[in-house]
Amino acid sequence: MAVLPFFKAECQANGTVYMKTLIHLHQTHHTIADFKSIFETLTTVLEQDGLHLFPELYLSGYPLQDLVLQRPFIEAYQKWEIKIDKWAKNQKGQWKALLGGLQYDLEDDGIPRKIHNVILELSPGSGLKVLYAKRLLPNYDIFDEQKYFSAGKTNCFYEFNQEVFGLQICEDMWASSFHEIDPCQLMLQEAQEKKLKISAIINLSASPFEASKKAKRLDRARSISDMFQSPFIYVNRVGGEDEILFDGTSFVLNGRNIELELKSFQADHASFEIPQFQSSSASTVYEKKENTWEGLFSPRINSLTRPAVLRSWSDEECLEVLKALQFGLQEYAKKSGFKKFLIALSGGMDSALVLAITKLCLKDDQKVEAIYMPSIHSASLSTELCEEMCRRLQIPLSYFPIKFLHSTVKNAFTQNFSESFTGLTDENIQSRLRGTLLYTRSNQTGAMVINTSNKSELAVGYSTQYGDSVGALSLLGDLYKTEVYQLAEFINRHFNSPIPQEIIDRGPSAELRDNQLDQDSLPPYSILDTILEGVLSYRLGANELMELGLPEKDIRKVLELYSKSEYKRAQFCPILKVKAKSFGFGYRVPISKSYKYQLDF
Repeated sequence: MAVLPFFKAECQANGTVYMKTLIHLHQTHHTIADFKSIFETLTTVLEQDGLHLFPELYLSGYPLQDLVLQRPFIEAYQKWEIKIDKWAKNQKGQWKALLGGLQYDLEDDGIPRKIHNVILELSPGSGLKVLYAKRLLPNYDIFDEQKYFSAGKTNCFYEFNQEVFGLQICEDMWASSFHEIDPCQLMLQEAQEKKLKISAIINLSASPFEASKKAKRLDRARSISDMFQSPFIYVNRVGGEDEILFDGTSFVLNGRNIELELKSFQADHASFEIPQFQSSSASTVYEKKENTWEGLFSPRINSLTRPAVLRSWSDEECLEVLKALQFGLQEYAKKSGFKKFLIALSGGMDSALVLAITKLCLKDDQKVEAIYMPSIHSASLSTELCEEMCRRLQIPLSYFPIKFLHSTVKNAFTQNFSESFTGLTDENIQSRLRGTLLYTRSNQTGAMVINTSNKSELAVGYSTQYGDSVGALSLLGDLYKTEVYQLAEFINRHFNSPIPQEIIDRGPSAELRDNQLDQDSLPPYSILDTILEGVLSYRLGANELMELGLPEKDIRKVLELYSKSEYKRAQFCPILKVKAKSFGFGYRVPISKSYKYQLDF
């Protein structure tokens, strides 16, 4: 681990010249509860002198959910904690480590009385010691820490090599009107009372990814750095935990300047010496931010136009989202034991994008297969586009027409039931037949089925249960249809056009009846997606949506479809979360409810 040369500096105290403290950032990537791997990494990297920093809950992983309450997990965690403690007591050296872990207060029968999310000190000859308990416990969107943890009550100033550090854990830097206290203000007040000179603020994090979140982190860190007149050191974990992605992107900030930044979506490390604080005339003013609920949501709606529209992604944001989706897919596959992928290709935009994303991140020991299942309503152009796409990507394409299966099922139902086999019944059986065939093929090859539905469809129920909604994981479930097109066009510009332009240009259709188009039953996607973003991310009602210039008839239709399709979303597969508000892990809405209150305007 090389020392970055621009951090080298000498200090003088009482006539003695000494080198500034060496800090080691360890941006780690482990599976939750993989205690053996966590221990092996820890004991391997703790060799150099200096202060080693690891992410929040490094010793266990995050988020733990109910796992943190289960006795086998508690016993295993404590066993490995004891092993780490014993190992450190037998070590020598001038290093110390700060790492995230758990502190259990158990009843006699082993049931947790209290659990704290803590920073532990690990030092040679002394072992493990609890230093600090997280003070702010987030309890919104995907977070439910107040269900599991007890909040810490005190600040922590940590001394190492004649330096004083202020310690924080993740949310402690995100005080808002949602929280009753502000740890930064309380730490500053105590430091001033004790006349402490803070060498740096250290924040150990497990901060989930969302598009454009990096800028939010840096803005808040800059204000804290200015507030304390000291550098800000931030170390974040890496990992894909089902739907939730952790990107790492750890950094060292000195006033306004980014002195050091680690990679995104991969384990990384760096060593540096603490820089002298550099004030700036453009310094930010630290203030308690808006309500956390509001702070969750990026301003995605461009309200300057009429009607309002979603703000388009930049190329930088498209690349960020693409990397996140590829990382999430690989994490899910690896942790679930899959090396083969299966995608139902239709000749449409969604399945084409899923296939392109998968192929672009495929590893040497992995394979992807596309299967095309045309019906009597499938256009010949769809066949041609599926073949062209697979040719460009050099992916095997399997054909399985459903014409005769569809006819057989239709005849059987007509003979046994008096009800008509038309309309949605006839359309949905085609989708369900495809779902059945898809999973039959999955059973044959051991491939993981990747879902191809997008967020717009999920929101209004424009999918068939046990049909096109099937899959082990959803890549596009947090992307509106308009964003699907933006990402597809970005990929074509920068990755040698894997998606035929005709797929992007043709009108979207499920091809479940002759001449069917999505826009026959849905508002234009530019209108639909803006309404949905207003409802989901801004929690707007109908009146506020109309003030954005959105048509009343479309608002009424979308609100009704959105409310009536809750049961479908409740049975949907995991969705990779790449934006502030998504369906899935952080979305908790009753299935059984009246929706008419939304239409009373």
